[in-house]
Amino acid sequence: MIVFDNNSRSIEDIVAIAMGESVALSSAPEFERLIHSGSEFLDRLLREEGVIYGVTTGYGDSCTVSIPMNLVDELPAHLYTFHGCGLGEVLSPVMARAVMAVRLQSLCQGMSGVSLALLQRMVLLLEKDILPVIPREGSVGASGDLTPLSYVAAVLCGEREVFYQGERRATESVYAELNITPLKLRPKEGLALMNGTAVMTAIACLAFDRARYLAKLSTRITALATLASKGNAHHFDEILFSVKPHPGQQQIAAWLRDDLHAGEPPRNPQRLQDRYSLRCAPHVIGVLQDALPFLRQYIENEINSANDNPIIDGVGEHVLHGGHFYGGHIAFAMDSLKNAVANLADLLDRQLAMVVDTKFNHGLPANLSGASAERRPINHGFKAVQIGASAWTAEALKLTMPASVFSRSTECHNQDKVSMGTISARDCIRVLELTEQVTAATLLAMVQGIDLRILQGELARETLAPALVDCMAQVRELSAFVEEDRALESELRAMCRAIGEQKFSTYTD
Repeated sequence: MIVFDNNSRSIEDIVAIAMGESVALSSAPEFERLIHSGSEFLDRLLREEGVIYGVTTGYGDSCTVSIPMNLVDELPAHLYTFHGCGLGEVLSPVMARAVMAVRLQSLCQGMSGVSLALLQRMVLLLEKDILPVIPREGSVGASGDLTPLSYVAAVLCGEREVFYQGERRATESVYAELNITPLKLRPKEGLALMNGTAVMTAIACLAFDRARYLAKLSTRITALATLASKGNAHHFDEILFSVKPHPGQQQIAAWLRDDLHAGEPPRNPQRLQDRYSLRCAPHVIGVLQDALPFLRQYIENEINSANDNPIIDGVGEHVLHGGHFYGGHIAFAMDSLKNAVANLADLLDRQLAMVVDTKFNHGLPANLSGASAERRPINHGFKAVQIGASAWTAEALKLTMPASVFSRSTECHNQDKVSMGTISARDCIRVLELTEQVTAATLLAMVQGIDLRILQGELARETLAPALVDCMAQVRELSAFVEEDRALESELRAMCRAIGEQKFSTYTD
């Protein structure tokens, strides 16, 4: 169980909650005092008729409009109501859980002026797996994820729709069934829920986790590709990589050496140099591997920040107006990550193109066909799979244009410089989906290529590294050797699911 308080949470914590990990709210007296201090300070200001943005004023460009005290309590509901205009596909339940967890962690910093009851309700929804249905489109990433987060606020108040027990249902009916009383938001709580970066940051956590796994799986596929194409394992020599000491790149080369039993290079190797898609694989994958630590810093700082406006310092009794809702760091992280991930797609696509082509695959059948000699003329093996991989790669590469450079002035030029962080995060997830498809296709092809080498007597399974044999066995559980042509869609989809669930064994850090 993950217990929420004002201590830091990791990307792994958010991913675990997204996948169903149980949560609880801290009952430590010092934590509860911190939360109470903010809401009690706001109550005192309201009694003194203080001016507080988004509490006694309108929102955004309407901040010059004063709200009469008799209407202050109604203002939060108006905020989530008029923002109920999201469109596009909805976030998956896994993503919705991540959004709830990230927003909860931010509010638990005790700098948003919310009540303990609000935090308890968010924990209750996570525990009962009652998840808001959140449209993906409609956020410019400042003032935070207003429109998508309005669906979180509305669900807390018993409105709109939720995912519950595998169904999409009206929140009102689920609450009635479970005897849950809709929440009434206190002053500032609508703004605290919505005026932040929770959607882009939640998606970033899931993207980071998937990208980290793909770096490892792409390395294992490169080892298989080296064997399938009779490549030179000594391109990954330890001395060679010591003179260009990017640590992530060195790690990729070390994993390849282990998979390929690559010891001291021979004096006269069969072939001096492989094509770049093999020889430079550690350099390509290494960019992502080396980027992960600084991307983690960006994402985890955002997870553990108070990022709404205004910040309510109940202990020091300050109301601080600023721009912490701006998602620039997540936008940069996601624009960077999708670039590095798309380069994996391009690398694997080139490896696949090489191994199906008799001009470059050093003796394998055309298109990796496993058909017998007399049946080979009508069999085409992985020909269409390679075309598909090329299409998926092209689409992934097309999406690498940075979203963060497309700032648009909105809301009467109040939000005149925005981050586009949520669009970048969504783009990154799509690039990951496409790259996982390329990965599935290439992994299938490389296992086919090695099986063909074994059938030709050029490799012996017992001489391969046990980790490679295990990986090949996992693939063969989902897809048999391709002898006669067959439609591979269902097997590719099964491979994609297994990759998404991180089922194929890779390396330990």
